[in-house]
Amino acid sequence: MSTMKRKLIISVIGGSLPTSESYRLAELVGKELGRRGLMVCCGGLGGVMEAVCKGAKSEGGVTVGILPGDDPKAANRYVDVPICTGIGHARNVIVVKTGRAVIAIDGSYGTMSEIGHALAEGIPVVGIKTWTFLREGELDSGVVLAENPADAVEQAVKLAEL
Repeated sequence: MSTMKRKLIISVIGGSLPTSESYRLAELVGKELGRRGLMVCCGGLGGVMEAVCKGAKSEGGVTVGILPGDDPKAANRYVDVPICTGIGHARNVIVVKTGRAVIAIDGSYGTMSEIGHALAEGIPVVGIKTWTFLREGELDSGVVLAENPADAVEQAVKLAEL
């Protein structure tokens, strides 16, 4: 039996067309994950996915991209391990199931679906400038809101290790 400890994987989800502020936040999240020696999993394409991978790589991190199609060349240039699924948006489930926690930044309906899948599976979600949900008129506490990128990573790591 191996005594090698696996690196903690945190999934990062978000829009493919983020605002410049959301792109910057995602890059800072990636830097923080890379500094901590954590692996990043994302959808492997552009926008928030590219930004988080760029940040992680700048700090020596390892990045995994779960791609919707069949071409590994579709991955952004900061993805170390492109995983081709050929299943389109259904790959969202794989993205969130790969991480022990999810950080959501910005995003559209694909991000909303990933948040829903994570919460349904009991995977913690930390959010920055992303979706929140109402349940019976009250704010649902499923998405833990973060103050900034460092706080998001800190909360995601704590929740992942529970």
